[in-house]
Amino acid sequence: MPRKSQAKRAKEVLVALLPRISSLEILQTEKWYHIPVDTAPQKRWPPKVLAFYQGKVFGYEEAFKIRYFGEVDRIDIVPRKELFPDDEKNVFKADKLYYRLQLKSLEERETPIISYSPRRIVFIPTTTEKFVRAEQINDLFDGSPLEDKLWSVLKFVNILAERQWRVFIQGHRYFLDFAVFCKNGKLAIETDGYSTHFDSMNQIDHDTWRQNEIEMDDWRFLHYTTNQVKEDWTPYLSQIEKKIEQLGGPENPQDFARKVGEKPVEYIIDGEEPL
Repeated sequence: MPRKSQAKRAKEVLVALLPRISSLEILQTEKWYHIPVDTAPQKRWPPKVLAFYQGKVFGYEEAFKIRYFGEVDRIDIVPRKELFPDDEKNVFKADKLYYRLQLKSLEERETPIISYSPRRIVFIPTTTEKFVRAEQINDLFDGSPLEDKLWSVLKFVNILAERQWRVFIQGHRYFLDFAVFCKNGKLAIETDGYSTHFDSMNQIDHDTWRQNEIEMDDWRFLHYTTNQVKEDWTPYLSQIEKKIEQLGGPENPQDFARKVGEKPVEYIIDGEEPL
């Protein structure tokens, strides 16, 4: 029975980057999108619905939003030269294989899903329910029920957190469950379920090393387990609010990518640049 439930979940939505305006023009006229076979998302593939996150090139009014989506009609594997026969600039990639995802139609959301910080997102696998209800990008992430629970609390009290924030430290790439950027520092909030983090000594070693490296990069840490994230959120929420206050209060989301010591933000799940 659990496998059937998992399979049903796997049919849902894939959010993918529109890195260029020409990518949207292709969607509007020919209704297809392409992803390199060797960097396509591994989880929840193939998608039944594609949604499109508009990159920085879309300008102040339209960048960092999800406005368009569509149901996938079919998926073909084709060489790049079939997708772009006149692309002499990228002739060295002419034989590279891509998934061509053909849509039944291109739809537009009544209200776009926005990102309050200018983050770059290539792929987010999510569910239909989350996509329909989402108001902002952070509503889409589908990591664990524990993360969803804490996110609902942070959102309810208007704490400006970013989910699944990517950091590079000592050559390692880590994803923070929640990142809160403050005027005088950076706060990482982590949630760990017992079944996934405390059954293995190797996992404990990995988690300890990971936390040490992140703290050495000047992140402050708050860490909560399943039992601590309860219906009564008063105990852990007071800790989070106190730590944010100690760090000078929340930073303006538009300043996240320009903080001293922060690289321009890029967020990638299960794949690299799709074009």
